[in-house]
Amino acid sequence: MSEDKQPVYVGSIDQGTTSTRFIIYDRQSRTVGSHQVEFNQVYPEAGWVEHDPMEILESVRVCMAKALDKATADGHNIDSGLKGIGLTNQRETTLVWSKSTGSPLYNAIVWMDARTSGVCRKLEKELSGGRTHFSEVCGLPISTYFSATKLLWLMENVAAVKEAIKSGDALFGTIDTWLIWNLTGGLNGGVHVTDVSNASRTMLMNLKTLEWDQPTLDTLGICPKILPKIVSNSEIIGNIATGWPITGIPISGCLGDQHAAMLGQACRKGEAKSTYGTGAFILLNTGEEITMSTHGLLSTLAFKLGPKAPTNYALEGSIAIAGAAVQWLRDGLGIIKSASEIESLASEVESTGGIYFVPAFNGLFAPWWRDDARGVCIGMTRFTNKAHIARAVLESMCFQVKDVLDSMHKDAGEKGEVKNEKGEFLLRVDGGATVNNLLMQIQADVMGSPVVRPADTETTALGAAYAAGLAVGVWTEEEIFASEEKTKTATTFHPKIGDELRKKKLESWCKAVSRTFDLADLSL
Repeated sequence: MSEDKQPVYVGSIDQGTTSTRFIIYDRQSRTVGSHQVEFNQVYPEAGWVEHDPMEILESVRVCMAKALDKATADGHNIDSGLKGIGLTNQRETTLVWSKSTGSPLYNAIVWMDARTSGVCRKLEKELSGGRTHFSEVCGLPISTYFSATKLLWLMENVAAVKEAIKSGDALFGTIDTWLIWNLTGGLNGGVHVTDVSNASRTMLMNLKTLEWDQPTLDTLGICPKILPKIVSNSEIIGNIATGWPITGIPISGCLGDQHAAMLGQACRKGEAKSTYGTGAFILLNTGEEITMSTHGLLSTLAFKLGPKAPTNYALEGSIAIAGAAVQWLRDGLGIIKSASEIESLASEVESTGGIYFVPAFNGLFAPWWRDDARGVCIGMTRFTNKAHIARAVLESMCFQVKDVLDSMHKDAGEKGEVKNEKGEFLLRVDGGATVNNLLMQIQADVMGSPVVRPADTETTALGAAYAAGLAVGVWTEEEIFASEEKTKTATTFHPKIGDELRKKKLESWCKAVSRTFDLADLSL
C-alpha cells in the first residue's frame, strides 16, 4: 500500500466482552491513535452474565474522544482525513430497548450466559428435529449460546419486554445494532440494522437467503417487526450523528468479532484462524458453499464484503472459556496478580505433572455441546503446585482448539484446507493471549503443526477497519488480501514434541473432558 500525499484514516470500534477500544488506522494499516476502556460484568446468579448497555455506550464515547485526542496530539489531521468507521462486536449478546425512550428494557444478556438452558430443553422436547431442528436453515443447534433463546427468555420473564412488543415499542438487537442505532441518532432517526455475520448468530437468519427466516420466527413466536434490517459487512450504513466526539462520518463496515478477525487475518478459502480472548474461536473459510457439520461445529457466515459481493461461509468451533480461565486464576483464586504472570509461572515446570484442567464453568461448547458439564481439575497429588495448575490452564486452551480443528478436518476434508509446500496446515492466531509464547508453543505441540502469529495480534479491530475502508475506497480487496507482506513479519511456532507423547496427552485430555459431564445439578 503506497504512501498518500493527503493522509486518510479509518476508525474502528472494537466492542468486546470485557472492554471497548477505538483505534484509528492510516492507509498503511498503522495505528495512529487508540484508547481502551474496561467495563463491568454483572453476575446476578450462578451461570448468568449481563452487561449494562448504557455503560457500553459510554465506553464507546470515551474511547472515541481519547483516541482522537492522541492522534491529533501526534500531528494527525483526523478531522479532514477520516473517511469511515468500522464496528466489530461481541456476538450473540442480546438486548431489547424502547424505540420511544431509547432506554434498555433489561440488561444485555451476554453470549456466555447459561440461564436459557430451560428454554433450550423445552424446545428440544417440543420440536420434531430436537436440538438440531433449525440447523439446516441457520447452521446452528438450539443452545444457550445464541440470541434467539435469550430473546425468548426476555419475552417470557421481563414484563417490560412483553409490554413493549405488544405495543409496538420494542427493538431487538445484538450489540452492533444497539451501537449503530445510537451512533446514527437514536431517537432522532437512528438506523436499526445488523450485519449478516451478527445475524447469522441469532439462530433466526436463513444462511442461504441472508434474510430472517419466517418459518423459524413463526415457530418461536417472535415478531419480525422488532428485528433489524440485515445488511452486508461492507457498505455505508449511516453517518454518525451530532453529540458524539466524531460526527458526520459514515459507519461503513460492521462484522461480528470473529468474522472481523478472519478478515484482519486475510483468511481465504481453506484457511483458518483462532482468536484467543475471553473464549477461543476457530473459523475455517469454506468459500461460497455452506458446509454443514456432522462433527459438532457451526455453519456460519465468514463475510460478505458488499451488498452485491459473493458470500463467504465458514465452519466455526466456539470455546466458551479460554482467557477467562486465566482471569479466574487471577480474580477467583489469587494464584497470579496479573494475567501476564501466567507465562512465567507455568514456565517454572516442564509439564503439568499429570494435571488436566477442563474449564467447563458454564458447560462446554464445540464440539461437545454439553450444558450439563462443569469444570474439573484432575490428576492432583501432593507433588502438585500452582505452577502445574497454571500450565494445565494454558494446555486446556490448546486442547480445546485441537478438538475443534480435528472436527474441522473431518467436516472439510483434504480438499477444504490449504496446506503449505511441506503439506502442513497452518493455523493463524490472534487475540490478546497470543503474546504468550509458551501458550503458542504448547498449541503447536498439541496440534503437531505450525502456528503463525502476525506482528499485530489485534486483528479484530483491523478487520472492521478493512471492511469500512473498502466501502469508502480507502483500500481494495486485492490490497486487503495481499498476505505476503503480513507473513514476512509473522512469528511461526513449530511443534517440538513427538507423536507418541502427543497421542498420550490427547487421550488423557479426552478422559478429563468425560469427567465434566452431568455435573450441573451438584448440590450447592
